Amino acid sequence: MLTIKHHGAVQGVTGSCHELFIDDSHSILIDCGLFQGAETSGAGAGANRLEIEFDLSSVQALLVTHVHIDHVGRLPYLLAAGFTGPIYCSKPSAKLLPLVIEDALKVGVTRNASIIKACLDRLDSQLIALDYRQWADIPLNNTDSRVQLKLYQAGHILGSAYGIFRATTPSLKAQGKRYHDVLFSGDLGAPYSPLLNAPKSPYRTDQLVIESTYGDRNHENRASRRRNLQQSIEHAVSDGGTVLIPAFSIGRTQELLYELEHIIHQNKSKAISRTRSGTQIQWEDIDIIIDSPLASKFTEVYKALKHYWDKEASKRLKAGRHPLSFEQVTTIDSHENHLQTIDYLARQTRPAIVIAASGMCAGGRMVNYLKALLGDKRNDVLFVGYQAAGTPGRDILKYHNKTNGYVTFDGMQYPINAQIKQISGYSAHAGQKDLTNFIKRMRVKPQQTRIVHGDDRAKETLKELLEKKYPEMKVIVP
Repeated sequence: MLTIKHHGAVQGVTGSCHELFIDDSHSILIDCGLFQGAETSGAGAGANRLEIEFDLSSVQALLVTHVHIDHVGRLPYLLAAGFTGPIYCSKPSAKLLPLVIEDALKVGVTRNASIIKACLDRLDSQLIALDYRQWADIPLNNTDSRVQLKLYQAGHILGSAYGIFRATTPSLKAQGKRYHDVLFSGDLGAPYSPLLNAPKSPYRTDQLVIESTYGDRNHENRASRRRNLQQSIEHAVSDGGTVLIPAFSIGRTQELLYELEHIIHQNKSKAISRTRSGTQIQWEDIDIIIDSPLASKFTEVYKALKHYWDKEASKRLKAGRHPLSFEQVTTIDSHENHLQTIDYLARQTRPAIVIAASGMCAGGRMVNYLKALLGDKRNDVLFVGYQAAGTPGRDILKYHNKTNGYVTFDGMQYPINAQIKQISGYSAHAGQKDLTNFIKRMRVKPQQTRIVHGDDRAKETLKELLEKKYPEMKVIVP
């Protein structure tokens, strides 16, 4: 077995960062993500301590599995620490990554344009975009060892990939082995996710590092979750309130737009219900507000990369539909318009849907909406993704049913009177069955599986399940 060290996503689901050692003095990093909420690395790195705290002397290259902030957010700090090696990712991720890093720098580091440009120029000089299903040689300095990388679609967000490293070393040759494969799953998507092709298992691997965000449960099916989304919105509309949907700017926002377009298409000219003021509302009359300049940029890139969409989405395009840009959608760009929109929604009785970041309510424009609207029982907050421990999103889910329940933003307490609902089926992560099927469908099963990126219960549940199914497999929770 090759040695693997974990620098993040071992005490929760954020801060993904893993190091694969090809030999004693040559290694490759897989992701370098931001910690969120109360989660930290074993060495103490966390949301407020972002500097790279592990030794980089052996690191030859970095693989970015996808561009979510919990997988790439510490990349500027990696560059600042002196990493000059190649950064590999899929071709769609190469289009999205500079947008993510630019936003991360502006929010968490500096708004100095020259510093941001210098970082992005450095990133561009090291970035290598790969096609899916093509082997690429990763250069290693001063060694007889060799390593190749192949990416496969992971179905999590556009451009997401799982990577297989194929190592050939003198030690392996001495054991009579031609090569050794190590698969890093990154984040695997659920089958039938909007827009994306479902992940397909490879033929084989010797070692597997797999995520376990939902290792202890399964998701609702596509029809059920879409029905729940529609019913939640119809309930909010009957109250004449606003539906707030915290969503990450990339992936979840585009999936929600896709699903909302379909609901509206299926219910053209149909009345939802009457609001308490007696006004009849039709689906095609509901305002859908995307309040995230970053999400708008990502949506434009998604549209430009539609040749990566799945067959269903391509069919809708050919039918003349526009799944990501339809009439009801209004985009808020400026901060001034953002504040005006909040004030308008707090005073009006016309229902609306607002999609804004961040997905865990730990920052971004969604926080301002929650401060203004969470105390009004006419409004609804609809969670469609995982809420990490220590984030305001987790607190809202935990305390909304408590007497005098509240959430804290910027040191102030805000009462939770709005209706709170969670639809787990819209998670972009694979459920338990999807994770086990990913292994089941490999013709040659891994000898060792390491479970990361999950709460303790999720990891232990998945570990027990895999040990029962595959007693010959060594299953490790780092």
